[in-house]
Amino acid sequence: MDYQAKLKAPFGVLGIRCEADALTGIEFLAPDTPPLPPQNAFAQTVCKQLKAYFAGPDFHFDLPLKLDGTAHQNKVWQAMCAIPRGETRSYGELAKELQSCAQAVGQACGANPIPVIIPCHRVVGKAGLGGFMHHSGGYALNIKRWLLAHEKVIVIPAKAGIQ
Repeated sequence: MDYQAKLKAPFGVLGIRCEADALTGIEFLAPDTPPLPPQNAFAQTVCKQLKAYFAGPDFHFDLPLKLDGTAHQNKVWQAMCAIPRGETRSYGELAKELQSCAQAVGQACGANPIPVIIPCHRVVGKAGLGGFMHHSGGYALNIKRWLLAHEKVIVIPAKAGIQ
């Protein structure tokens, strides 16, 4: 996969994919992945905004996004963007709001091509942390815990049940 930047983050490395004028993807890469300086002006803007968010969770992203998803996925991604920093919604709450089901919302969360900026980490299980990036444990959930703690959300302990 070609990246226009690989940005060191507090929890690992982010692979940035973008066109000249729109962000198309962010992927969580292995923590030992070597950084790659931005390869164009827009990638530099993306990295600058991500660094600002890591420095302060109240930073508001202002990036054009190019999303390639189903109508349902796009509705879920839009709903996630409406969740304020410091708050969460359960899969069930979003499903009710969108007249969907919790499993479909979870699948759309896992398919989110631009995590961090589209804050899928703010969607949690009814009685626990829930999953992250189609994972229910390990490194992926540690990233979710870090993002929620950074945003001053009460973080569910690692031993809590996944639902």
